[in-house]
Amino acid sequence: MRDVFIEIWESVRRNKLRTCLTGFAVAWGIFMLIALLGAGNGIMNIFDSNSEGITVNSMRVYGNSTSKPYGGFKQGRLIELDEHDLKLTASPVFEDHIDEISASLSQGGFMMTYGKRYFSVSLNGVYPDIARLYGIEMLSGRFINHNDIEDKRKVLVITHLQARNFLGGKEDYDSLLGQRVKIGNLSFKIIGVRKSAENTDDSEIYTPYTTLRGIFSKSNKIDMLSFTFHGLDTEEENEAFEKDYKRVLNTYHGAAPDDERAIWISNSFTMNMQMNQGRNVLDVFLWVIGLFTLLSGIVGVSNIMLITVKERTHEFGIRKAIGASPWSIMKLIIAESVSITAFFGYIGMVLGMIACRVLDATVGSNPIEVLGESITIMQNPSVGLGVAAEATLLLIITGTLAGLIPARKASRVKPIEALRAE
Repeated sequence: MRDVFIEIWESVRRNKLRTCLTGFAVAWGIFMLIALLGAGNGIMNIFDSNSEGITVNSMRVYGNSTSKPYGGFKQGRLIELDEHDLKLTASPVFEDHIDEISASLSQGGFMMTYGKRYFSVSLNGVYPDIARLYGIEMLSGRFINHNDIEDKRKVLVITHLQARNFLGGKEDYDSLLGQRVKIGNLSFKIIGVRKSAENTDDSEIYTPYTTLRGIFSKSNKIDMLSFTFHGLDTEEENEAFEKDYKRVLNTYHGAAPDDERAIWISNSFTMNMQMNQGRNVLDVFLWVIGLFTLLSGIVGVSNIMLITVKERTHEFGIRKAIGASPWSIMKLIIAESVSITAFFGYIGMVLGMIACRVLDATVGSNPIEVLGESITIMQNPSVGLGVAAEATLLLIITGTLAGLIPARKASRVKPIEALRAE
């Protein structure tokens, strides 16, 4: 083995410039592959972080506009959900799949006063299970509970950004628990501080649904109802259930039973399935781009090995004349091809991982402003050990393939013709 490496080194040393130029193409291909996969993972991590904690098997239902005339009503009529929709959702028709049901009601235009600080806010009346459905993370205190609902308590759960404003930039959230704020002319007690995404407009203040309904709302309208479900394991089953569910609610609201737009459903389960499919498509797309980039380098390696075989034809003839087997010559050429590919490929791999770190320190750590909102493009753009192992295997395979044709050509050299070669 030592003799093989010595011969490889001598061959590379005689053609330093040619080998380096060819190796650069290999390094560039692996660099692009690692960098693209890292960037793709960073983009998908943003989607994962935004949906982190949200119950997957849940649906949110909203009223929408009708898409066709029906029952004497024109197209474009606005459908507003109300508390009767909650009863329909809880009816025996859907009991085989629906578990927990909840609703929310929002109302804005309130002025909240804390000491000498004034804020314009909107209140969102909710039930306790919203915390689990939305993946709400409490930083201090507690969320709305069933006693708050039953007693119609005037309590609030605020965001940590609002709490920070109350405290003049400090983060001693516990000191706010039990404090009173004024919403209009009414006094509310802060019972909890929740985490809010700093790069979104998430600023809703939560209060018990019954409190907001009883004090501020005189109708039975609701903004959104949500529920968890079971037994719907495929996209087809979810589509069939949504169709039946919309038909029941459409009938109640006087819309066409087959009107797909009258009721809008946000299905976390199917969205998660589509996201996973999108991730797989993105991975395949990035691998294809990286492999085609790497292919140019592999072709270069194969060409340089063909030139090497041509230049060493006389040498190979002598080797065969003194008893060298065709396999020993093939092994020499393939080993040289794999060595060049692996050496420069690992350089490209290391540089690609460094590029991922640079992306994380620049793009990942510095949100950009889009239409007044701060948006993070990617999060932790990196590749795992599995990808590194796959890239290593890829280098060995491609290096072998690059040297295979030149090696076969070298092993078929006839000694008598090779000895005549100049």
